[in-house]
Formats: sequence, structure tokens, C-alpha cells
Amino acid sequence: MRDGVCGTCSGTGKVNLDIQYLPDMELTCPDCQGKRYSEETLEILWNERNIADVLDLTIEKALDVFKDIPSIYRKLDSLAGLGLGYLKLGEPTPDLSGGEAQRLKLVSEIGKNQKGTLFVFDEPTTGLHPKDIRKLLNVLDILIKSGGTVIVIEHDLDMISNADYCIDMGPGGGIDGGKILTKGTPEEICKCKESHTGKYLSKYVKKYGYNW
Repeated sequence: MRDGVCGTCSGTGKVNLDIQYLPDMELTCPDCQGKRYSEETLEILWNERNIADVLDLTIEKALDVFKDIPSIYRKLDSLAGLGLGYLKLGEPTPDLSGGEAQRLKLVSEIGKNQKGTLFVFDEPTTGLHPKDIRKLLNVLDILIKSGGTVIVIEHDLDMISNADYCIDMGPGGGIDGGKILTKGTPEEICKCKESHTGKYLSKYVKKYGYNW
């Protein structure tokens, strides 16, 4: 038994039932009931919680539990700041969306020297509230100030308006796209009459008063 995990499910909390001629069926482990760890491990408590209880906490709830442990609290606070407060600490990584996985990776890179590092993100703002997008922009700024280079494939106008340099592809999507319509600063994108992005970006920055 490895590291105190359940010997039946090897710490996954689930077992696969092999059904002849049908796809495997995934079931909750009958021995640990999805808690992943052995009975002996679950008997060990910290602040009246065992490891299964801790992993079942959402990031938002864990902030209060770990408020007196700075090294843990800082990471949790960064995750919550990127709109991931609803995730559980024990969330299986295969269950994460692409945007969630990207934001988790972001947090792991904060505080490191990023000189010579290239980050490429594919629509990391998907599903984020506008306030959370602002927090994401702050994290990207931290990576850039640490020496990194950030490339973002994005449609969100707030993200585009804060870019140092843009490449606008179009004129449409799919088979109707693939051409570079314009490139440069967000202000230069707004001046391109053929750019749909420029059209809506221009309205956006006028409404919110951006000054380049």
C-alpha cells in the first residue's frame, strides 16, 4: 500500500468495472467510499479534519482553514483571485477544463524568475467574471515583470485592450479566416476598417475610457 492510500483503488477513489462487450463503468471505491486513503491514514487528524476532509474543501473554504499558515494561504488566495475558488483541493486534474488548467499553471509560476520563458495561453478568460479577468491581467503582468513573455490567443476585449502588441486574424472564422488583417498596438487595431475586432474594440475603449 503506497503512502497510506487505499489498496483497492490505489488512491483514486474509484474503480473500473469491466463489462464484457460494453465500455468500462467507473464506480466509487467500495472500500474507501471515494475517500482515497486507508482507514489507518484517515484516523490521523489535523484540527479535527483528516486528509479526506481537507481535500473535500473548496479553495474558498480552505482560505479560512489555512489563514494562519502563510505559505499555504498565499497559494490558495492566488487561486481564488483567478476565479478558481469553487474548485476542491482534491479535484482530479482530468476533470479540469482547459482554462482552469491554465490558471492553475499560472499560480505555480508566480514568484519565479521567468527570464527567457515563453507562456502561451488559449483563451484563459473563458468563463471568468470581468473582475476575475482584471485579476488574471495582474498575474500576467507579474510574469512579464519577472522576465517572461506572454502570448494570449483571445477574443475578450478587456484582454486585447491591455495587450502590448496584437495580431488580428480574419476576416471571419474557420475557412473564412486565416489572414493577418492588421497588427500593432490596440490603438492601431482600432484604426483598421476591415477588422471586426477593431470595430468592437474601438467602441469598448471609448466606453471605458482607455488612454494609450
